[in-house]
Amino acid sequence: MQKIDRQREHQANERTFLAWLRTAIALIGFGFAIARFGLFLRELQSALTHQDAAPPSFLSSQSIGIVLVMTGIVVIPLSVWRYNRVFSQIERGDYQPNRLVVWVTAGVVTILGIVSLPLMIWRQPTTSTQPHQSRAMISPKHLPSFTTSTSTHHPRSRFVSRSGNHFNS
Repeated sequence: MQKIDRQREHQANERTFLAWLRTAIALIGFGFAIARFGLFLRELQSALTHQDAAPPSFLSSQSIGIVLVMTGIVVIPLSVWRYNRVFSQIERGDYQPNRLVVWVTAGVVTILGIVSLPLMIWRQPTTSTQPHQSRAMISPKHLPSFTTSTSTHHPRSRFVSRSGNHFNS
């Protein structure tokens, strides 16, 4: 009976180790996604407004993403250390639970989550490459003109709706 109990304890230890690895992979994945999505949003803003995006500040999605990736990388050797420590304690028969690693990891992830909240709330100001152009003003020549007509053909129209409306370019 002793051997079966010890086998179950080792299997539980392996499941815990794999859960730590999944956590590390999730942290790395989220960090990568957050960093790349922030870069995508800056490029999109630059393309749509024809303005240079403001350089990322210290508290940016890129820095939060990098910290998440680094945290995930640190969790991997930490989980191996914990697995080996518990393994040897099971073999000796003197297992002592230690929740310090759990509390530290939970604290770090919580702090990263709290620090990332301002990224969702506040926007970075943009710097304009064209000094007197406002983002809110759009030139009328860039807007499509809509005309209504009962005919289904117009020499300048590209698209005709079923109601006969022409969408000119």
